[in-house]
Amino acid sequence: DGLRAPCAPGALGGRGANNTLGTLGSTGLDVAVTADARGELALGATGLRHYGPRGERREDSVSVFLHSFAPPPRMLVFGAIDYAAAVARIGDFLGYRVTVCDARPVFATPKRFPAGVEVVVDWPHRYLHGTDTDERTVICVLTHDPKFDVPLLEEALRRPAAYIGAMGSRRTHDERMRRLLESGLEEGELARLRSPVGLDLGARTPEEVAVSVAAEIVALRWGGTGAPLTGAAGAIHRAQSG
Repeated sequence: DGLRAPCAPGALGGRGANNTLGTLGSTGLDVAVTADARGELALGATGLRHYGPRGERREDSVSVFLHSFAPPPRMLVFGAIDYAAAVARIGDFLGYRVTVCDARPVFATPKRFPAGVEVVVDWPHRYLHGTDTDERTVICVLTHDPKFDVPLLEEALRRPAAYIGAMGSRRTHDERMRRLLESGLEEGELARLRSPVGLDLGARTPEEVAVSVAAEIVALRWGGTGAPLTGAAGAIHRAQSG
C-alpha cells in the first residue's frame, strides 16, 4: 500500500496538520517517511529517499519518491554586504528562492552573489511593501543602518513571515528597538524579531555567521533547541504535533 502525507505548513513549514492515509508496511517506516515528507513540503522540494524496512535512514532496502506540489519558500535578504552573499548562498543551498535587495547599486550587483539569486536595487521597505510573503518566508535584515532597517522592520513585523532576523550588536539592537517602539509597533510585534540574528556559535567570518543564521532558521522551523546532541536524551528527530 502507498502512504500519502498531506501537510499544511505553519511556521517555517514545520507545524500544522499532519494527516496520513495508508501505510508502507511498518510503523517505523511510516513515521520516517511522513517526517521527511513534511521536510520536503516545507521547502517545496521533490526527491528520492532510501530507508531500511523499519524506517532506518542509513539503509537503502526501501526507496520512496516524495513529491511536493508546494512552491519553494522565499528568503528575502536586505543589505548587499559580504554577509548577505554568504547568507544568500546558504539559503539557496537550503532550498529557498533567494532575493537580495539593497538601495545602493554599487553593492547590489548580480556578480557578487550566487547564480540563481535574484538581486534587486530598491529601497528595502518599498520593495518589501510590494512583495507577497507568507508563513514560510524568511526575512534577513543585514543593512545595519537605521535609515534602512527601521522602516523595513516596521513593514516586516506587520506582515506574515516565519522568521525575521536583524543583524547588529546589542547596542544596535537596543537603539533599533527604541526606534521601532517610537514608530508605533507593539510589544507583541517586536517579540517576533530575532535580534541579534543567529545562534551563538562564536562565528566570525561571513560564512560562519551564515551558518549561525541558518541554524536558527532550521531550529525554529522544527522546534530544535540549538543545544548539542551529545549527551541529550530522546529521539534526535522529534515527532511533530498535529
